[in-house]
Amino acid sequence: MTKTDDIQRLEAENAALRAEVERLTSEMLRLVGRNLDLSEQLEEFVELRRRTEVARDLLAANAERQRNADLQDDAQLMALIELKVENADEFRLTPEFDATALARLMGVSRERLNRLFRHQTIYRTPEAYIDNLRVLRAMRLLREKPHYNIAVVSDEAGFGNVRTLQRRMQDAIGMTPVEYRLMLTQDQ
Repeated sequence: MTKTDDIQRLEAENAALRAEVERLTSEMLRLVGRNLDLSEQLEEFVELRRRTEVARDLLAANAERQRNADLQDDAQLMALIELKVENADEFRLTPEFDATALARLMGVSRERLNRLFRHQTIYRTPEAYIDNLRVLRAMRLLREKPHYNIAVVSDEAGFGNVRTLQRRMQDAIGMTPVEYRLMLTQDQ
């Protein structure tokens, strides 16, 4: 074989390799584009699923709200509040639990809840009702858990801090938590 034949053979191989590189580059670009399309579709699917879950939650909340809105009798709604809040062992008042959270729990509007408390209860506002529940829980804890310190009682009863517990108990029963606990120990 001559040098010319070797050069022609190498040029032919080089051309074939270049063609193969172009084909592989084209295939790689096609696959990258397909992966991008699939990624976008996956993101759209995840977003659609998230929206579906949110819509499902909203529908369930609206269904509960509609059922409770059908309670025309305020006594029925108050009984439902007592059942869900006061008598539920697993229910825990937290400092974040407020009238809006109570309305959401009951599936009624805040306005409906305000009207109920204004016209049908001894508590003039839902906030006063929630404070009363917290005071009652604190008193029960002071009675049943004498080893708890006041800060733990405050936290367990859903007050943000000890000072708030002290003020609320003073307003409600005329005693601070310490005075109430001393009264309990004197009675025993």
